[in-house]
Amino acid sequence: MPNNIPYAISRYSAEELKDALKKMYLIRKFEEGAEDSYMRGLIHGTMHLSIGQEASAVGSCMSLTDDDKITSTHRGHGHCVAKGADLSRMFAEFFGKESGYCKGRGGSMHIADPSKGNLGANGIVGGGLPIAVGAALSAKRLGTGAVTICFFGDGANNEGAFHEALNMAKVWNLPVVFVCENNKYGMSTSTERSTAVKNISDRAVAYAMPGVTVDGNDFSAVTEAVDAAVERARKGEGPSLVENVTYRWRGHSKSDRNRYRTKEEIADWQSRDPIVAMAKLLVDHKISTEDEVAEIEADATRIIEEAIAFATEGDNPKIEEVTRDVYTKGAAA
Repeated sequence: MPNNIPYAISRYSAEELKDALKKMYLIRKFEEGAEDSYMRGLIHGTMHLSIGQEASAVGSCMSLTDDDKITSTHRGHGHCVAKGADLSRMFAEFFGKESGYCKGRGGSMHIADPSKGNLGANGIVGGGLPIAVGAALSAKRLGTGAVTICFFGDGANNEGAFHEALNMAKVWNLPVVFVCENNKYGMSTSTERSTAVKNISDRAVAYAMPGVTVDGNDFSAVTEAVDAAVERARKGEGPSLVENVTYRWRGHSKSDRNRYRTKEEIADWQSRDPIVAMAKLLVDHKISTEDEVAEIEADATRIIEEAIAFATEGDNPKIEEVTRDVYTKGAAA
């Protein structure tokens, strides 16, 4: 970049960058609100929080339109928000309400918003990989020009679906970008113990596609890498693999007691807070003032409070409609 200006500053307008910061705050506050609601018994089941990974989700979606698609993971709230979701409908889904995205039937791990190109979170590790390839194949066959971003975690890179998906995407030269959010642990297992290669992006070479590893907490680095991959895909140059190295501050899920990580390790990563770094980036380059950043955060807080109130007041599903929207293939005659 000329004069050492970060990529994101030169690529995006002030309003786009402020909106990106707001989305990062919304993700953080959504998950903190969800966690608090869970602790108060308002949400049942479990959830997988991505607090600390906000730059990866928002940065990866910056150059996408509503026509472009994403597939997500069990840790997918951030991707949903980054793709423009309605926070009230997300919380309503968490609370099991009829006004939720999936009418309260999906919960945390199955939120989808096709109107924004979000093909859904997925409770199966690596489950979004073949779906993303299918979406990209559809876009290529129909000539829509749409690109699909496939989010997956470091644990999924050792699943067979990962290798099958990358191979097929390259064989058919599909417009798909594989974005690995490497938060260093698959449940409680460190990538150093589970993955043979140093960088997951090194595996791209086996499928004849570009691969790059970036600091997933650096918004500008994420946008630079993913934007380039999206542009390649739009030009018909095929798939890419981007590895965003990041970290989840919370445990794998709400039942995780975090005994496999030291307090010092967690504190070290918390000192690299992607939201603090993003706010500093905007202030340093005179995109925002510190007062404007405070206003953006306050607005995000207000939106989350209103979303929780909306969910709390929503209608519960009726027991007599328990089989509504449940489908099965009939037996052959």
